[in-house]
Amino acid sequence: MDLHQLFVFTKVVEHNSFSKAAEDIYLSQSTVSSHIQALERTLNVKLFDRVGRENILTPSGKRLYQWALKLLLLKDQAMLDLKEGATELRGMIRIAASSVPGQFMIPKMVKQFREQYPKAIFHINQSSSKNVAEKVLNGSVDFGILGEKYENDKLCYIPLLKENLVLITAQTSDIVGPVNILDILKYPFIMRNSDSGTNSLIEKFLKKNQIIKDQLNIVAYTESGQSLIQFVLQEIGIAIISEMAAREYYDRNLLKIHEIVGFNDERYFYLVYNLNKTQSMLSNLFIESANELVEPKTF
Repeated sequence: MDLHQLFVFTKVVEHNSFSKAAEDIYLSQSTVSSHIQALERTLNVKLFDRVGRENILTPSGKRLYQWALKLLLLKDQAMLDLKEGATELRGMIRIAASSVPGQFMIPKMVKQFREQYPKAIFHINQSSSKNVAEKVLNGSVDFGILGEKYENDKLCYIPLLKENLVLITAQTSDIVGPVNILDILKYPFIMRNSDSGTNSLIEKFLKKNQIIKDQLNIVAYTESGQSLIQFVLQEIGIAIISEMAAREYYDRNLLKIHEIVGFNDERYFYLVYNLNKTQSMLSNLFIESANELVEPKTF
């Protein structure tokens, strides 16, 4: 098998498109088609069922894709071992991230990684922590970075950074100093959606204090951490959020941050990957260096 043909094949699979694969690797669409046809002749199998404009991967194609990833990974490892072309490693790294890591951690991690591997390209998908875990499980991304663990035998978690959740209020709020969870109940409250890691920790804390969520005076739910902050800035309510997300606004005197008495459960951000997924060389390098890419002093 020709390794370049295998590389082209993986790109067609990943983009689910001959034209997009051709654009990604700077070849004409006809050249990409020729490589796939040559590969099918060599292996004497059909890799795609062509139904109208759709190209559907066959069972043989699905098996070949897993072998192709392993063979291309072995090639990259050989190159790295020989110390030739290490910085020439190129490819796409697909990451799913929950809101706080997506906004405050990943950009800095990507910057540091690209200083060593400048031809790495990143595709970042931002969603709730639960959705991040689901994307890692179904293999649609290489790995995820999230703020909550969802236990599964296929998932491996690497702790990256520890931080606190805090109460944020508008500058005009009459709340002063550390607050007790019971003091919060009388104020209008902005809540993250149920799939977020922040929401999960809040609900655990409420349960620990024998408080049901209905006792909170919830006036709005939002998918976005940034939207939640804007609700607070507009004096619509108060909210509990990652200290990392709130720090920029606090430093600019736009809102106030309050410690919540007794809310001292450890909160980590994790890198999570699927033990059953064969990673590219670039993805492996990112995963292995993740702790070095996250330095608490950078936040």
